[in-house]
Amino acid sequence: MRVAFPVAPEPEPEAAEAARLLFAGPVDFVKGVVAMDGMPAADRPEVCFAGRSNVGKSSLINALTGRKGIARASNTPGRTQEINYFALGERGYLVDLPGYGYAQAPLPVVKKWQALLKAYLAGRPTLRRAFALIDARHGVKPVDHEIMSLLDRSAVPFQVVVTKADKIGTQALAQTVSQVEDELQKHPAAFPELVVTSSEKGQGIATLRAVIAGLC
Repeated sequence: MRVAFPVAPEPEPEAAEAARLLFAGPVDFVKGVVAMDGMPAADRPEVCFAGRSNVGKSSLINALTGRKGIARASNTPGRTQEINYFALGERGYLVDLPGYGYAQAPLPVVKKWQALLKAYLAGRPTLRRAFALIDARHGVKPVDHEIMSLLDRSAVPFQVVVTKADKIGTQALAQTVSQVEDELQKHPAAFPELVVTSSEKGQGIATLRAVIAGLC
């Protein structure tokens, strides 16, 4: 049976304001983790952001928190080489995962990232949802299916966030959303709602904040 993946609507005013206040409060970089024994205590809910290198993860985290430099943005694929933890006050953690795909790094380093990613997804009991970021200009690529299949196998619910929506026209964006919906039929762990965002223009940021606030 085909599953519908509608674009998430704007949150109700009260929910939007509560989420805005949450993200306007303290948001602090906690640590970069390179091994499971370096993880912070699993004492609060967390959500993670996964995506191909240069999909806009750091820019999205900066837009969500309203802090331009909290997550390092770079035009160099593969710069994020650690699992980076950010504390959302006392309510939860935002977790920036290493970019995957065409990361410009030696193969042993890439394999180490992959092993850490698998261990994190399989062994983090407080992980409430993963956000799988898809570039609006490119849609779902084979490497995206790899991470989504890993999320399926790890029984981690994931929600697709389309990024860089301002970089293409309305018709092209609709085609990308349709392609994403088709591709997600293959993934049982996919949450049946998409969030379409632009970090530069602010599109979808209030919606994604409200989703995260609800999970925390």
